[in-house]
Amino acid sequence: MEHSVRPWGEYQVLAESPSYKIKEISVNPGKRLSYQSHLKRAEHWLILSGAGLFTLNGEVKPISVGDTCAIEMGGKHRIENNGSEVLKFIEIQTGDYFGEDDITRYEDDFGRI
Repeated sequence: MEHSVRPWGEYQVLAESPSYKIKEISVNPGKRLSYQSHLKRAEHWLILSGAGLFTLNGEVKPISVGDTCAIEMGGKHRIENNGSEVLKFIEIQTGDYFGEDDITRYEDDFGRI
């Protein structure tokens, strides 16, 4: 299965089909993903370890182990690890397209806009 190292951490694809993709994502301490949206997929996250901040459509809330986050298609979202240990979560994508090019970035710490 696909594994990718990113400037904020890494992800591993655990399973995929034409209607879903499941990833395990690790965000390093002090890092965050871009503030982004997707046109062709929704996402559901389950936090496995660590703690951080989840942003959805401009609203920020703390998240920790056991929390879930639901992101509708087109929802602007971000996760940030503001803790001292790796923030790990399972991401379940549903929709009809799961390519990494279905990302619109609004803010990015690594210049990927």
